[in-house]
Amino acid sequence: MTRTKKFILSIDGGGVRGLIPLRILESIESRLAHRGVNAPMHACFDLMCGTSTGGLIAAGLSAPKPGGEKGEAAATLAELRMFYERDARDIFVNSIGKRLSRMITNPFGLFDESYDARPLEKILKDRFGWTSMASGLTRLVLTAYDIETRAAVFMTNGMQHNGSQPDDYYFWQAVRATTAAPAYFEPAKVENLSRKRDEALIDGGVFMNDPAIAAYLEARKLGWASEDIVLLSLGTGRAPERPFPYAEATGWGALGWMQPSKGVPILSIFSDGQAQTASYQAEHLFNEMDGARYIRLNGTIPADAEAMDNARPGNIIALNGAADRIIRDQTTVLDAFVDLLIDKLNHTGATPDTGLGHAA
Repeated sequence: MTRTKKFILSIDGGGVRGLIPLRILESIESRLAHRGVNAPMHACFDLMCGTSTGGLIAAGLSAPKPGGEKGEAAATLAELRMFYERDARDIFVNSIGKRLSRMITNPFGLFDESYDARPLEKILKDRFGWTSMASGLTRLVLTAYDIETRAAVFMTNGMQHNGSQPDDYYFWQAVRATTAAPAYFEPAKVENLSRKRDEALIDGGVFMNDPAIAAYLEARKLGWASEDIVLLSLGTGRAPERPFPYAEATGWGALGWMQPSKGVPILSIFSDGQAQTASYQAEHLFNEMDGARYIRLNGTIPADAEAMDNARPGNIIALNGAADRIIRDQTTVLDAFVDLLIDKLNHTGATPDTGLGHAA
């Protein structure tokens, strides 16, 4: 008897550039529909893993919608696309009052203020309500980093290495944590529901912008055989033509390396370097495993499109163009992947085999 494959979705961090993997998922949804299959993403993927903006997408597709029907996700792909193309402009904006305040407290701009997190928090609360990750519609992993205990944090509804239940978090707070990029947003204060304590978390992109390896390890903790795993890893675009010239970098100093007005060079380099390394490692790891499949989809973007907070209409057009090119160039790969998905859905009756509840 043919074994049913376990499908994993992994999405990189990248701020507004999350529009790129979102568009790829829309293409997958469209291909399924053209084949007569209408299934939510949480029915397609047995596990979703995301860092930062990737975590927002993964959570939106796997969290139960507050007050919704059983099995209804907190967000559709169309709603998430509206978030990137419209709502992001309200998040990445500085009010006149805030700018004046910054001029008083920081007249030389040495410490560029992060964006006000309240608009983002309102959107997250409205979207996710007060549901916790334990109620997820499929398995989920979101990355973050605890700045007080100096520890990497993998917020999940899977299981620990010893087989015990993981710590539980509210969905909206978990997303706020994984998107708390240093120099852009202040750290997130989240409630660890299992340990009854608050934690100070920042964006997991500081150590794992491409979480594909974390996703694979989570699958193995769940007892899934390597040969049964199909991992789709979606990047948020690379800007190889955006260098950080030596002549400029030598004069930056500690503050210059962290300035948002320069694109937060240190964070950009960390994220890009880790993503390149993770995809290289994952490709070689999967090549050594019989039956396992690793599919990495990413593409190049214009130099000025790399900034994670560039939500201007012109940049949204550029990101959509980058996504169009990836979808066009990877048509054969996407068609083959959808065929595999349909085979899985036929075996499972379009219902995710998670063993999880569907509480709203």
